[in-house]
Amino acid sequence: TTTTTTTTTTARTKAPPNDAFGTLPFGMRRTTTQSGRRRRRRRTTKAFDATTTTLTVARSQSESVDASRVHEDENECVLNTYGRGQSRVITHGEGVVCYDSEGKKYADFTSGIAVNCLGHADARLAEVIAEQAKTLIHTSNLYHTEPQATLARKLVETSFADRVFFCNSGTEANEACVKFARKYHYMKFQKMSKSEQELCGGPATETVSFKNGFHGRTMGALALTWKEEYRKPFEPLMPGNAFATYGDLKSAAEVIKKGKTAVVFVEPAQGEGGIFPADAEFLKGLRKLCDENDCLLAYDEVQCGLGRTGYLWAHQKMGKECEPDLLSAAKPLANGLPIGCVLMKQKVADAMQPGDHGSTFAGGPLVCRAALHVIERVQETGFLDNVKTNGDYLKNRLAEELKGHSMFKEVRGSGLLVGVQFTGMCAPLVKACGENGLLVITAGKGDVLRLVPPLVVTKEQIDEAVKIICEQAFKVMV
Repeated sequence: TTTTTTTTTTARTKAPPNDAFGTLPFGMRRTTTQSGRRRRRRRTTKAFDATTTTLTVARSQSESVDASRVHEDENECVLNTYGRGQSRVITHGEGVVCYDSEGKKYADFTSGIAVNCLGHADARLAEVIAEQAKTLIHTSNLYHTEPQATLARKLVETSFADRVFFCNSGTEANEACVKFARKYHYMKFQKMSKSEQELCGGPATETVSFKNGFHGRTMGALALTWKEEYRKPFEPLMPGNAFATYGDLKSAAEVIKKGKTAVVFVEPAQGEGGIFPADAEFLKGLRKLCDENDCLLAYDEVQCGLGRTGYLWAHQKMGKECEPDLLSAAKPLANGLPIGCVLMKQKVADAMQPGDHGSTFAGGPLVCRAALHVIERVQETGFLDNVKTNGDYLKNRLAEELKGHSMFKEVRGSGLLVGVQFTGMCAPLVKACGENGLLVITAGKGDVLRLVPPLVVTKEQIDEAVKIICEQAFKVMV
């Protein structure tokens, strides 16, 4: 069935109770839309309210997108690194839902791969971005800007860190961690006596990371990443990385070498690798191993950080005994605008000097203003508790409804970073869910269904998603 999209007057409405994801059932075309505006709010902590997080985007017939032209332009002009083929063309969204060029609605349980923590077209964030865009977008790092300084203060106050370095993505943040660790050990070596230097032979430069880990696709971060198919075509990569078994302290102890290992990289909760949260014993043990072997500990919280697990930073669940020396963050930090950062202790910062590292775009006023707003929203009273509650609810519902499925093994995760382990590949389930109005992705070897909805998702929306997943699993995962 097709209908005509029309323009309507500005209004704010709530979705009727019979449709948890918006105004129409999955798969139906949209006939009318509304848009809403809010007055500017002062930066104060307030109670989380999931009903105030969406902006409905008005679209007229003249604004419709020609999907065939999009496919043609992309196939002829864009480097084919994503294999999208003739997949859907997403045009706009509101909260947990998004729409394609045909007007079909989807519940987005991918969140742009764990990025859109506040959902699509959030009204309050859109207002902040628009206001900053009218004021100042970019200056480079030759000059001071208030949004960068204020965001840095917020990040330091809410974490273990003493200093922050800004960049533009998660892989850049991990590359920076490698450089910072190298410089830290270089400076330690320079302060040694001649006899100590001769004994050591040189500063520590090697790295340790873990099986099933993912740290990015640039050359240094790629060397830390486990999947051989990601690494093999681009070898030789950065030398000196050793892989240990995730969760296994004995394995880690075998590859962490005093005087050789500069830094150990680990995700407090693996995402791409298959949704494996670390336990406190493992992270505390790693902290002890790094201290004993005089190397730095770096947490990659690009996917699991900033509220995804129900804690502002994923490792905070384990307590202060697990605190790292470095932490990389990116994905949800500005709800889709490109920003990354490295949080670090003062001892690491002390090794760095002006000119040692830098970035033209990093820490710009626009992205920093957006990121500050995102952090303040995630810190609103009840927000993180809501993530924990809904994450448990999602896991329990999936485990209950998939009980008895011949290919279902388990549900695991932390907060709203959730994985459903099957004994076979999940590609058919991902396809079937998409055809029925639910966007999901895989993890691990492709045998894990990864669910990373916006952190503002409601129980009603979770119920609708679980219904689709389970109905389709019993149909196509056989």
